Amino acid sequence: MNQNRYLIHSGAALLDALARLNSLSGGPMTLFVTDEAGRVTGSLTDGDVRRALLAGMPLDCPVDRAARRDFSYISTDHPDVELLRECRRKGLRLLPELRPDGTLSRIVNLDRTTNLLPLSAVLMAGGKGERLRPLTLNTPKPLLQIEGKAIIDYNIEALAAVGIDRITVTTRYLAEQLDRHFSAPVAGVQVHTVREEQPLGTIGAVSLIDLPDDGDTLVMNSDILTTISFEDLYIRHRESGADVTIAAIPYQVSVPFAILSTEGERVTGLQEKPTYAYFANAGIYIFRNSILRSISRDTPTDAPDLIARVIDEGGHVGYFPVNGTWLDVGTPADFAQAAELMRHHKNFSRR
Repeated sequence: MNQNRYLIHSGAALLDALARLNSLSGGPMTLFVTDEAGRVTGSLTDGDVRRALLAGMPLDCPVDRAARRDFSYISTDHPDVELLRECRRKGLRLLPELRPDGTLSRIVNLDRTTNLLPLSAVLMAGGKGERLRPLTLNTPKPLLQIEGKAIIDYNIEALAAVGIDRITVTTRYLAEQLDRHFSAPVAGVQVHTVREEQPLGTIGAVSLIDLPDDGDTLVMNSDILTTISFEDLYIRHRESGADVTIAAIPYQVSVPFAILSTEGERVTGLQEKPTYAYFANAGIYIFRNSILRSISRDTPTDAPDLIARVIDEGGHVGYFPVNGTWLDVGTPADFAQAAELMRHHKNFSRR
């Protein structure tokens, strides 16, 4: 985004503001007013200019007199996830992010970036994808194309859309291909890769990443196609005070027989072909960084074992039900289903 297009000096005339707003036609039509020190002091829309003119202000009147002082903004010190969500609900399309001195850090386009979640992200992409052979004989599974796009890129785009721009991909099998793929930004994010020189389990490779001492990190499998709301997942994690939050998918088991309830040698009842409902691990988590930083670089670690350790130590492990699409692209049948799903999604989007 060329941010200068959306900035106007407080001393500029209303006529200049009208010309600037007209040049923004087709996109978000909002200007942010700045003073001599570069501080953002207000916002201005065509409606604000129109109301100023109807109130009798001349066209050569400074825009500072027509600007809204009660404009919404976010702070670089503490991005407010709830405020961003509320601004979207109000229909705001541009939101300035201000430094403590009031100067502009950046302008967030809420049409493209729906939030600024304070998370790092790690996508696990080191597996061989053996169940998908021969498709994965010469291509790592995350780079298999579905509707012209690598599987992993769907996830990178979804993370970027909620403002997560510190993304690391862990690699091992055919790692050079993933290194080349991420040599250029994806969805405006420069993704970093870290290679496992030896197998470290389903989550052990996170130990190779230099994570901050504080904060949280989203960890997920790279071969998932999902419409999970990362925003809602983060809010659940934060509000619950959890050390770990597991994304979970509803899973039902239907038994094709009558099941006996017993007590000792006696049958106390029969249930004909019952169905049991469970939550299954979706392969998407938010961890406190302190937990991830405790993973050993010398011993393979699987995610269930790490979570079990947190529970044994008295930590708070919560879950978040996935409401939407979730597909683990693990077999040729899954791959065909994913391709059909994305084909349908594209056709639906064009309507």
